[in-house]
This record gives sequence, structure tokens and C-alpha cells, in this order.
Amino acid sequence: MWLIILLFSATISTALWYVKAEDDRYMLKFLSLIFWGASLMIFIDNLIGYFTEGAELLEITLESTILGFVLVVTALIIWEIALLIKDPKQVIHKKKKI
Repeated sequence: MWLIILLFSATISTALWYVKAEDDRYMLKFLSLIFWGASLMIFIDNLIGYFTEGAELLEITLESTILGFVLVVTALIIWEIALLIKDPKQVIHKKKKI
């Protein structure tokens, strides 16, 4: 289930980035790349587990659902930290007026 949640998040963030592509002020491209990278990593992990151990390709349990939401929150936290560092609205690091 965590793979499905991350793929859904990646799709939504990519659509949002595409709408705002001319002015990527809020680094939606970065958020999209975080979600797609995590989705690809989890897909490969599940695929290898499926072929080597015979594990389920898509695990649908309460624990995997909770893990999916925790991963989304973690990705959003990393994105927000990157936004604070970049500070696109100049809130933290105000430019000096001359």
C-alpha cells in the first residue's frame, strides 16, 4: 500500500509542478523528484523481494498504509526544509533596501 500512496503523491505533485512550471518558485519539481525517487526505490525493493523470496508485490495491510503516510509526511518535511533554505518569498532573509 505504501507504493500506491507514494505513486499517488508523485502523480499529484507532478501535475501541480506542470501547472506551475513557468514559475517553479516553490520547488514543486524537487518535491516531485522526491516522490518519484522514493516510488522507484520501493518498486524495485518489492520486485526483488517478489522474485527472490516470493513476497507479495503489493502489500495491503494497516502497517503498510501507515508507513506510506509516514513516508509522505517525511518527504513533505524534507521539501519544506529545502523551501526554508531557498526562501523564495524572502521572508527569512530579507533583502536590504538601498
